[in-house]
Amino acid sequence: MPQPPEQPDLNDCCGNGCDPCIFDLHDLAMDQYRQALRAWESRHNGT
Repeated sequence: MPQPPEQPDLNDCCGNGCDPCIFDLHDLAMDQYRQALRAWESRHNGT
């Protein structure tokens, strides 16, 4: 089963408006995690 990415702490952001921000990267990682989780569930719910 895929594991969700660790959420960054609020203090991990430098506050300089980076593009991408560490929170943007986390959002992208969460999207990938959700896709992987759906695929995993699809494979395992069929058995």
